[in-house]
Amino acid sequence: MADSFKASSEFGFLLCPLTHQIFEDPVLAEDGQTYEREGIVQHIEKNGTSPLTQQPLSIHQLRPNSIIKKMVNEFRSKHNYFKLDTHIKKKSRRALFQAHGKTVWEAEWIGKDGPPICLMKINGVKALKEASFYEKMTRHPNIVKTYGIVDEPANITSHSITLLQEYASEGNLFELLQDQPSMPDEHVLSEMFVQISDAMVFLAHNQVVHGDLACRNVLVFRYDANEPKHNLVKLTDFGLSRGSSMYAPVGTASTTTLTIVPIRYAAPEILSNSNNKNSYTEKSDVFSMGVLMWEAYSKGEMPWSNVENDNEVCQKVMNGERLKQPSKCTDRMWSIILNCMSQQEKNRPSFEELKRQLLGFMLNSASTSGIN
Repeated sequence: MADSFKASSEFGFLLCPLTHQIFEDPVLAEDGQTYEREGIVQHIEKNGTSPLTQQPLSIHQLRPNSIIKKMVNEFRSKHNYFKLDTHIKKKSRRALFQAHGKTVWEAEWIGKDGPPICLMKINGVKALKEASFYEKMTRHPNIVKTYGIVDEPANITSHSITLLQEYASEGNLFELLQDQPSMPDEHVLSEMFVQISDAMVFLAHNQVVHGDLACRNVLVFRYDANEPKHNLVKLTDFGLSRGSSMYAPVGTASTTTLTIVPIRYAAPEILSNSNNKNSYTEKSDVFSMGVLMWEAYSKGEMPWSNVENDNEVCQKVMNGERLKQPSKCTDRMWSIILNCMSQQEKNRPSFEELKRQLLGFMLNSASTSGIN
């Protein structure tokens, strides 16, 4: 059990195998394992044995693990840390959003003014690794900013890490599309598509596959229906969320991270072989980007909403069928979208190419409509 825990993340040795939290006061027990002092003391008082090997343990034999403590301090020095109820606090105990693997609360700074913020708790044995990944990806202006990791009281029931992130008061693009009385102007949507594509160029350059491109994973920080350039959207959820009705197992009796995919946004190569890591590429993200653009032009309508069964959707996509052109989508933009949803990966553009196509579309549209 201990070995599998350590293998779960390159940072696993910084987490107590009992509390699943970053060590504060690591102690070495007689079973050769390091635990958080408070957690193992409570466990010994209740059970008298090791939680990993079941051998008898004594509180009096616990010894500080100075090596792990030093490594934790070094790790903390490389990351921004915020303490819950000291630096920041939740605005409400009620979560803004909760799905499998992720919970989000609106938060506020304590004792100082600052930008709008939220807390995102990531659950799972790879939570710390995923949190560090979020921090690394925060450098792009169209990727949601992560300020750092939040220290909070230990939760011994699950592996979890809480991140402090910027808060999008406008919500996500899906919500915005649903709330607007009419579809945003094509120039506004095009500007958003360029920003999303630019973020995806950055991810692709860093050899990162998003795996979950959809309007619900695009946060809206500024919305201006009249001035396209005043809009600001940012990408979030790099395949971490797998809990809504949009996700389902594909073609296998077992359910793993790779087999849980957003069916209605997925490329045919993923639907036909979701267990193959090589199916997840920049080009599979480009396919999903095509579906995202269709969704935006359809005012947030669920892809293939006329097809109830996910397996039927899989068959349609794998057989080369595609979503129908939305009524508000121009033929030129539809050509770009269809190109993204090409059956063969080699026929889809890269995100760099897609960004150029979208910029060309915007330039042409501006010149014909007189927009500056």
